[in-house]
Amino acid sequence: MRFWALVLLFFFIFFLVRSGIRRAGKRRKDQRRKASFPPEWEDILRRNVSLYRHLPSDLKDQLHGDIQVFLAEKRFEGAGGLEMTEEIRVTVAGEACMLLLNRENRDYPGLVSIVVYPGAFLRRDHRNLGGAALENEAVLAGESWHAGTLVLSWDHVKRDAAYAGDGHNVVLHEFAHQLDQEDGRSDGAPLLEKRSSYRDWARILGAEYAKLREDVKKNRKHVMDAYGATNPAEFFAVATETFFDKPLQLKRREQELYDELKSYYRVDPAAWVETMSP
Repeated sequence: MRFWALVLLFFFIFFLVRSGIRRAGKRRKDQRRKASFPPEWEDILRRNVSLYRHLPSDLKDQLHGDIQVFLAEKRFEGAGGLEMTEEIRVTVAGEACMLLLNRENRDYPGLVSIVVYPGAFLRRDHRNLGGAALENEAVLAGESWHAGTLVLSWDHVKRDAAYAGDGHNVVLHEFAHQLDQEDGRSDGAPLLEKRSSYRDWARILGAEYAKLREDVKKNRKHVMDAYGATNPAEFFAVATETFFDKPLQLKRREQELYDELKSYYRVDPAAWVETMSP
């Protein structure tokens, strides 16, 4: 009897401590969100991030708070000779946090570090097939890992952030993968608020994915990049890029997909486009 009483006491103390840690963590986040946003960071965003210049003022305030939490919690590392700077950190954080606006978010809980190369980087994969060692090489602009790391090319980040409208944005793409991976799977279905929401998500994105694959197969032009036809996870990432980078085109061509992403991200980029420069 005494043993079980001690077990119960242990779990009671454990839950009290864990609850206290969570409350303290939430207080720290709230304090960071309310802190004054450095004017030099705002200058970086205004200079580097095209989408930022056209955000409504209330969303800019939200973004500033999310950026401060992001930069306090995530570690940035330069690779390939790149020296890490405030410009790199704030530019990446500014775009990554665009995906968190108006949403109950967990600030990319599985992400620990962002590794940034000066340009495109080489990934080598080693596989054993039938007893033979095979090596595959790929040149990448970005990559999202399950193990808490995201890798980016600074050249591509700068270019994509500065020039909206071509449907390519490596930061939005890789951080969409982070959202997708929050449930432990990379399958094109991020965590949704209600279990009933997955039915519509699967129906709409599944149909659009099949349509893109068919268009790519038949060499037909599509509003989304052909890379989205690779698999459902890449489809979601490319759809996210298109939603923020080519919102009017996506809304005109694929209204149902646009509306589903609008419901998920809780923003309406098409409403911002009138003030966007080419």
